[in-house]
Parts: sequence; C-alpha cells; structure tokens
Amino acid sequence: MSEYRFNVFGKLFAVVATNNGWDAFALGPGGKRRPAEFVVPDFIPAEELAQYLGDLFHESATPMSNDVTQIE
Repeated sequence: MSEYRFNVFGKLFAVVATNNGWDAFALGPGGKRRPAEFVVPDFIPAEELAQYLGDLFHESATPMSNDVTQIE
C-alpha cells in the first residue's frame, strides 16, 4: 500500500492507494487522521495527485499558502 502526503494550501492530507483506487484522509495534530470530505477518482495517477489536489482546492489558496507540495 502506497501513501502520499501533501500540504495543500496549508492543510495536510494523505492519499492512500487501495485495491479500489484512492482513499483520502485529513491529517491533524498528533498524527490523527480522519476520512477527508473529498474523493480522488481512481483514474488519477500518483504523479498527478498534487495537481488534482491543487485544482480541487484552488479557492483555499492565500498569499501565505499558495501551493501544493508533497511531503515525507
């Protein structure tokens, strides 16, 4: 199972590959995670996850948090 973590305009998310596609989680303090309130379609390849998240959350961008970066 592969997990990809992203800082999306200041919010942290993990996207995990499953047999059925992707599961998305919001990451919180202390390593807590909860199911995210969005879906990553199964046809999105891993190398395009950051772009997809940027497109999905572009309205959350601020002058101080204006990009999507993969972490860890």
